[in-house]
Amino acid sequence: MIITILTTGSRGDTQPYIALGMALEKAGHHVRLAAFENYGDFVKEHGLEHYPIKGDVSIIAASLSGKDAMQTDSPLKVFLSFNKLKSFVFDIQKDFFNACIGADCVVYHPGAAIGYFAAQHLNIPSVFAPPFPMSPTGDFPALIFYDAPRLGKGLNYLSHKIFEQIMWSANSSVIKQFWKQKFGKVPENFGSPFGRDNSKNPIIISCSNFVFPRPHDWTENIHNPGYWFLDDSTGWNPPNDLLDFLQKGTQPVYVGFGSVGDSSQAVQLTELVMDALERSGQRGVLATGWNGMSKLDHIPKNIFILESAPHSWLFPRMAAVVHHGGAGTTAAGLRAGVPSIIIPHGNDQFAWGRRVYELRVGSKPIPRKKLTSENLSEAIRFVLSKEIKDSAKELGMKIQSEHGAESAAKIIIDCLE
Repeated sequence: MIITILTTGSRGDTQPYIALGMALEKAGHHVRLAAFENYGDFVKEHGLEHYPIKGDVSIIAASLSGKDAMQTDSPLKVFLSFNKLKSFVFDIQKDFFNACIGADCVVYHPGAAIGYFAAQHLNIPSVFAPPFPMSPTGDFPALIFYDAPRLGKGLNYLSHKIFEQIMWSANSSVIKQFWKQKFGKVPENFGSPFGRDNSKNPIIISCSNFVFPRPHDWTENIHNPGYWFLDDSTGWNPPNDLLDFLQKGTQPVYVGFGSVGDSSQAVQLTELVMDALERSGQRGVLATGWNGMSKLDHIPKNIFILESAPHSWLFPRMAAVVHHGGAGTTAAGLRAGVPSIIIPHGNDQFAWGRRVYELRVGSKPIPRKKLTSENLSEAIRFVLSKEIKDSAKELGMKIQSEHGAESAAKIIIDCLE
């Protein structure tokens, strides 16, 4: 069977789908993974066919609209930021649709909802595969509402329906426009595809049951088998100076903000982080990412600065990890069994920050706008307490016992039979 996987977003957004694709390939199927052009080598080096989606997500993220979308801190701002990105989103619909041609099944990210209609048009199964819980439940609110006051099961359920509509609003007009240009009409049964679960269209979530236990009110066709982890350190050799730094002192604290860093504030943020580490008496490994932090002229001996390193290799060697709270980075930190300090910048990052604190494996989240060297140093001291370290280690062992990608692959294969 040929299985097309439609992804969208940064490297961290793409990585779980590569892990899923590898599990499907191992089971004997051919996977075509649609991802932005700049991830072509990343996809191919893991043995998957890459279908290029035109564009470079780092350039989109650096645009004014991209920055607004990545740093939204309320549900209304999420909705407005998605509207600003519609011109980018329209340009990639043709590539998503063409990637589905010739496939026997389509697996799609919520940002690629055209996958549902392409599969329907081709008369093949489709699988909705979000990187976070997105199916309505009364047990907890939707992620963009997760950090708001709790108002009961009914409103929890309603928050998911609202979030579905926000995600659909980011897709609906561009899908309609593309479909009319190609076929002269809108797709059949046009409307939000996100809640349409049945035996031929299951929903599979990349998330651990130990992080969000399966809600009692989900139907049997909604699956939450565990994170889809990619061992991204295969073939990666750490630089000798990094190895020397790790061997010559206590375990350091990792600090990195991935794709959400602001280059205009990189120097200021780097100085703030170094001051917080000094205040807390800790060594640090700082990842510059997309210019979120800067390699200054005078770096103390207790600080090591690198551009990036595979989280699966680096995080288990850290005393704690400080990051923005992206779904993938959060999952990597939890799996490593080390405490987390989340500095949310926008979107679902506030939810992951709160959830980490609720699980007692990290500090209270510190919103980026409120970050100071004082409160960061306090958070570092808090997470290095025995209670938090032991709790993080226990959760990490539980998550490591799951085989999310393999389980998800089996569910997809079953819907093809």
